[in-house]
Amino acid sequence: MSEKVRGALFNALGDISGLTMLDAYGGSGAMAYEAISRGAAHATTVEKSIRAYRTIKKNLEALDLDESVKATRANVSTWLDNNHDMTFDVIIADPPYDDIKPNVLEKLASHLNPDGIYALSWPGSEEVRPIEGLKIIKEMRYGDSKLVFFRSF
Repeated sequence: MSEKVRGALFNALGDISGLTMLDAYGGSGAMAYEAISRGAAHATTVEKSIRAYRTIKKNLEALDLDESVKATRANVSTWLDNNHDMTFDVIIADPPYDDIKPNVLEKLASHLNPDGIYALSWPGSEEVRPIEGLKIIKEMRYGDSKLVFFRSF
């Protein structure tokens, strides 16, 4: 996700002070760092690529964020299966567009706290599938992609 889109995402989320956040497809870890810089209480990032995970860990140490951000190297689906009890106020998912797995997006929703926000990056040319238990509250377009915000109910 570009810096511009990331900024727009966090501006749309508004005040996240004291909230917990899950970045389901960690990439560089930028979502977690941004969440903490905007006042989130804690962030968790899950990334399956060893190279990306090592970068995240290196950056966490350099930024002294080891206490505020938990990085895990795992497949998102497997991590969700092994962490049934973990829930979050905000979930951000930016899955690889060439490998979107609707069942994983559904699983993510089950880890959202009541009245939580789920932000999903989605191909701009495709319709977003409904996610059970969630309601779309906002869509924003950015070039070839869009951000879709859901709220639990």
